[in-house]
Amino acid sequence: MGDPAEKEPIQVPEPEQPPQPTTSTPGAGTRKPMDWQLRDFWAEHGDKRGVPQGVRDLLNNAFTKVPVSSFPDLPSGKVVEVPGDVSIADAVCILAQNNIFSAPVTNPKATKTDPWSSRYLGMVDYPAVIMWVLEQAEMAATAFTTGTAAAVGVGAGAFGALGAVVMGFTGPAAVASLAAAAIGTAIAGGVAAEKVVSKDAPGSDNTLGQEFYRVILREEPFASTQVVEITKAYRWAPFLPIQMDDCMLTVLLLLSKFQLRSIPVVNHDEPMLKNVITQTAVVRGLSQCQGRDWFDSLASKSLDQLGLPLMTPDKVVAATANQLVLEAFKLMKDKGVGGLPVVEGPDRKLKGNISIRDVRFLLMQPDLFARRLDLTVEEFMKTVKWAAPEAGMLPALTCKATTTLGEVISDLAAHNYHRIYVVDKNATQVMGVVTLRDIIGCFVSEPDGYFNNYFGGTFKETLSHSLQRISALYDPIQEKLKHESGGHPP
Repeated sequence: MGDPAEKEPIQVPEPEQPPQPTTSTPGAGTRKPMDWQLRDFWAEHGDKRGVPQGVRDLLNNAFTKVPVSSFPDLPSGKVVEVPGDVSIADAVCILAQNNIFSAPVTNPKATKTDPWSSRYLGMVDYPAVIMWVLEQAEMAATAFTTGTAAAVGVGAGAFGALGAVVMGFTGPAAVASLAAAAIGTAIAGGVAAEKVVSKDAPGSDNTLGQEFYRVILREEPFASTQVVEITKAYRWAPFLPIQMDDCMLTVLLLLSKFQLRSIPVVNHDEPMLKNVITQTAVVRGLSQCQGRDWFDSLASKSLDQLGLPLMTPDKVVAATANQLVLEAFKLMKDKGVGGLPVVEGPDRKLKGNISIRDVRFLLMQPDLFARRLDLTVEEFMKTVKWAAPEAGMLPALTCKATTTLGEVISDLAAHNYHRIYVVDKNATQVMGVVTLRDIIGCFVSEPDGYFNNYFGGTFKETLSHSLQRISALYDPIQEKLKHESGGHPP
C-alpha cells in the first residue's frame, strides 16, 4: 500500500510517573525518567548480545499507550481496494496504476453498507499474483508438451496463443519465464490501462511487450480467472484488521513476530477501511525519531550488539553469479523471498542484488529474452545495467556488523528497500541479511499471553469467516470449471 508522509515520527510517551516529591533527585517513591531507565538496563546488560528484556518491557509499555489512530493516514487519503470478482489482469492494473504492492480484496456479494467483517476477504499482493501465474504457466507448458490441456484446466485459447509465441521452446521453465516476464512488466513498469502495455516498454516498433501481456493476461485462463479464486488457492493472509483504538504494540508485533507485511485498520462496525499500516511505513516513521531517548537507546547500538543478523552466514539464501537467472527466480518462489544477494565463489563475494520484480527485464530487453534459457544471473545483471540504466535493477544495499541500527534504518527508509546485506570487514562476503521485520522486532517483544484473547477470539473468528466467504464464492466456480473440463479437477 502507499506509505504515509516521511516526516511523521512515531510518538512514544514517557512511562507514567507517580506523584513527584519535592526533591528532584530520583529516590524512594519516584520512578526514573525513561532515559535513566534505559541507561540502567543497558549497563546491566553488559557485553551480552541482543536487546535487554528491561528495554523491551519499557518500550512495550510505552507502545501500549500509542493508539493506532495516531499513525499517519495514507497520502492519498483513501485505501485502494480490489474487488474479488475482477480478473487477474484487472487486479494487476489496479495495483500498478496506484503504484502499490498490496490491497484488500472485497467480497463481491457484499454491499458498501455492510460492516467490514462482511466486506473483505483478504489481502492480495504482487508476489501472490506472480506465484499463481508461474504455476499456471508451468501447468500450461506441461500440457503443451503432453497434449493434456483439459486435464490441467487450461483452455484451448491459451494454447493457441502460447503455442504460437513459444514455438520452438519447450518445457515448463520456458513458458514460466514468459508468464513471469509479462506480469513483471505490468507490475514494475506500470500498466497503461488504455493500451495495456508497460510504460517503459522498449519502443513503439517493438510489439513483444504488448503481445505477451495480451497472451498471458488477456487469454484464458488468465482473462477469466477471478481474484477470489487465487485468494483461496494461495491462502493469502486473511483479512485480519486492527481497530483504531488498538495500540501500536499490537501493530508492531503483527508486522514482526507474525510476519504480516501490512495491516488494515478499521473502526468497529463501519464498512470502509480507515488505513493500512505497512512495514515500510513503520520503518519510515522510526527513521524520523532520531533524538528521542527511546529510539536512540537502540539506534546507537551496532547490529552485532543487537544480535543481528538473526541467521549465520551459511543460512543466507543467495543466488550465484553463474546460476541460470530462471533458477534464481524459481529459488525466490520456493523460499518465499522477494530478493536475493548475488554471490560468487566459495567465499561468497557479493556481486549484486536480484529481485522478483526484475523478471520484467526478460521481456523488456529483446536480447535478454532471446537468451533467457541459458542466461546466467551475472550476464542478466550486466545487460540490464547497460541497456536500461535509468530503470535498471536495484543495487545491493550493504552494511557491516559494526553499523548502527540507526544508520541501517536511515538507509532502508531513504532507498525504500526491504532488506540490507551485512558484509564482512572487507565489504565482500555476505554474512547475513537484515529485513524490515527484523528491525521492527528490535523495538518490541511479545508479552506472555498477549495474544491469547486476540488470536483466541478475533483472529480465529476472522480467519474462519474469511475462509467461509471465500469458499462460498470459489467452490461454485470450481464446480463449473470441472463440469466444462469433462469432470477433471481444474
